[in-house]
Amino acid sequence: MILLRQSAERGHANHGWLDTWHSFSFADYHDPAQMGWSALRVINEDVVAPGMGFGTHGHRDMEIVTWILDGALEHKDSMGNGATIRPGEAQRMSAGKGVLHSEFNPSQEASTHLLQIWIEPNVRGVKPSYEQTFFPPEERRGRLRLIASSDGREGSVTIHQDAALYAALLAPGEAVRHALAPGRRAYLHVARGAVQLESQSLRDGDGAKIADEDVLEIAATEDAEILLFDLP
Repeated sequence: MILLRQSAERGHANHGWLDTWHSFSFADYHDPAQMGWSALRVINEDVVAPGMGFGTHGHRDMEIVTWILDGALEHKDSMGNGATIRPGEAQRMSAGKGVLHSEFNPSQEASTHLLQIWIEPNVRGVKPSYEQTFFPPEERRGRLRLIASSDGREGSVTIHQDAALYAALLAPGEAVRHALAPGRRAYLHVARGAVQLESQSLRDGDGAKIADEDVLEIAATEDAEILLFDLP
């Protein structure tokens, strides 16, 4: 089963400093049919204006992964972490018992384009923690590179959930395959470009909910960047 989630159907809000699209219900956008998929709760595509950002705010009991598409994002949190995230870097923050953080675009000229991902944890009340890892483009070209997992294998960032997140950069005509274990679900998000998933065509901002499939084949019809979630 493959259910398309087209980009134009997502929730959308333009706050001036922030132009944001919500694949699932978030903030003022609520759709009972789009409350997430398995443990995947949020995929927000955000464009943050130069010099602007998210002021200090709190989270609890959520695995938050930030993936930068263009530009940079400056992070500070109540755990004492301070870092700048750039394209190819995955930032993971386990909110656990509670954490405060802020995220700003440090550039005064260029916008920041990012994906903010929330995954529901399988354990609550853990000590908050932070992790940031760079995954070079050459490790993602023409293949699915693991960037987040429950055990940190292959150098991925570690999340408190039996889920795996892969990233790939595909040239036209290139394809990747991924086998799903029985009972597992998946979600495909096309960050940019265009791909073919079985008989379905997807492009920038589109997603697909996947269940009861053995093997997924994703083929690029133009230069593309994708994220694939393997979910419980």
